[in-house]
Amino acid sequence: MTAPVPQSRPASSLAQRYAQVRAQTLALAAPLSEADCQVQSMPDASPTKWHLAHVTWFFETFILERFEANFQPFHEAYRVLFNSYYQGVGDQHPRPQRGLITRPDLSEIRAYREQVDARMAALLARPASDELAELVTLGLHHEQQHQELLLTDIKHLLAQNPLAPVYRAPWPLSSVASVPAQWVGFAGGTVNIGHKGDGFTFDNELPRHPVLLAPYALSNRLVTHGEWLAFMEDGGYTDARWWMAAGWDWVLAQRAQAPLYWQTDGDGGWTNFTLHGRAPIDPHTPVVHINWFEADAYARWRSAQDGEAIRLPTEAEWEHAAEASGDAWTEHGNFSESRALHPMPPPRARAGLLQMGGDVWEWTASSYLPYPGYRAWAGAVGEYNGKFMINQMVLRGGSCATPRSHIRTSYRNFFPTDARWQFSGLRLARDA
Repeated sequence: MTAPVPQSRPASSLAQRYAQVRAQTLALAAPLSEADCQVQSMPDASPTKWHLAHVTWFFETFILERFEANFQPFHEAYRVLFNSYYQGVGDQHPRPQRGLITRPDLSEIRAYREQVDARMAALLARPASDELAELVTLGLHHEQQHQELLLTDIKHLLAQNPLAPVYRAPWPLSSVASVPAQWVGFAGGTVNIGHKGDGFTFDNELPRHPVLLAPYALSNRLVTHGEWLAFMEDGGYTDARWWMAAGWDWVLAQRAQAPLYWQTDGDGGWTNFTLHGRAPIDPHTPVVHINWFEADAYARWRSAQDGEAIRLPTEAEWEHAAEASGDAWTEHGNFSESRALHPMPPPRARAGLLQMGGDVWEWTASSYLPYPGYRAWAGAVGEYNGKFMINQMVLRGGSCATPRSHIRTSYRNFFPTDARWQFSGLRLARDA
């Protein structure tokens, strides 16, 4: 692997960071029963037990196997069982069948984690070389990605249960005032996007490069549940005018009528399943769990309602606007550290762009493609991002399930156009 920012770290610093991230993953799994950790609710989700094992497999396979003297695997079969998609490592167990792996049981997976953590602690007890530090740092960011996936996957699983089980105790509910939507304009011009070169980055954020932007404006806040309800009440899911052809096919095939996890309450209202249980729709909080088709259709509908060309922002516009916001881009953002695993209302007493970081991943109009001059990492970790640069759309900003230390303005998330179990929403854009 040739990392973009080679630097060695003191052993104590890297070891401490390793312990913190690994402990956080176990904390996220702590409220779950062994049955919760076993079940796979759909082919695109993975059981919690598999997440716990796979992130451990990553450290064993890419670090211990390479740097540990007299390396011996915890279990030879784990090399296949918990390999996600790394063809350079070898075979993988079929993804849709991860929920069928009843053995090893959860206690053995915990023992696997403990043994690998002890071996990693011994490895990190001495100063780490640049190469080792880079791979460990990559592994920690990989684990933080799986922390969010663990939450999205367990939410999808619990939502299948008519008892609407609670993952974490509900937060106090209070009335939320609306924040007026306003346009925040930017002059555009030739701007640079991509990682600036300080701190960790994934290879898909490089190289930093110039992009020409026409003058544009972004909405100061995210689209809300109340605004989405107006779209629905105006026939949003029954009028083909607003939908891309593939999107309309998706609506018909899925019989879509509302965002994922919405359910009528029997009195003409709607509730939303959350990790804190089922709750009434709050009209002033950001809408969540919509796919790209839905986000694009809403923008087209709003364009017709407002009589102007409203659209989704490009990822270059989004990144330029976030960078222009300085440190404020994550101010008041709701990340996983807040423990409120649902989008929260925007602050009322602040001008400029609100909630650019946290709360919901924001769909963009940009396909997930390599930047000019992109080069994947060398070796098996080169499969991390590059081979997925097809049939995906870019999301930006992080969500209420994203660790704050994992996100940055140049971070590029990506999902297929029909995916909506992730914490995704939207912000509107227009030409200035």
